[in-house]
Amino acid sequence: MIGKLTGTLLEKNPPEVLVDCNGVGYEVQVPMSTFYNLPAVGERVALLTQFIVREDAQLLYGFGSVEERQTFRELIKISGVGPRTALSILSGMGVGDLAQAVTLQEAGRLVKVPGIGKKTAERLLLELKGKLGADIGIKANAVNDAQADILQALLALGYNDKEAALALKALPADVGVSDGIKMALKSLAR
Repeated sequence: MIGKLTGTLLEKNPPEVLVDCNGVGYEVQVPMSTFYNLPAVGERVALLTQFIVREDAQLLYGFGSVEERQTFRELIKISGVGPRTALSILSGMGVGDLAQAVTLQEAGRLVKVPGIGKKTAERLLLELKGKLGADIGIKANAVNDAQADILQALLALGYNDKEAALALKALPADVGVSDGIKMALKSLAR
């Protein structure tokens, strides 16, 4: 029903923002990834939205990118995952990180998100397989088997997701596992 809002940003109270569209103020729930990229209060803002009607409420969720909104829509299709949980997932990890976790079937990365337990994480990975992954978020740097093994090794050595992903991006696409791990460790040591 409401697909996009363009107007003046009136208030920012995480995770909610108030957007004035020609005299009508819309309260919009946004993931933290979108919230951090919002302009200052009083400036123009455009948000893609998802309107959800429940028996007791009508809620509007806003997103800074098409990928975020599409991922939100895929998440709320899953039994037991409501809009609040989907928003929490998108706030805890970016679309690219979620897609990579789905591609590599890494439940441990999802469990780090508040409100997501082991069973929910496993169900999410199962339901999202084929819907997220190489097609969303990881277009530019597709993960092959060697890169997946290198990433797993870096995570096992105690590096966080961002450090490991940055080291992985710096590697040549056709690098082997052992050489890739050595090169990644050298780049992380700098």
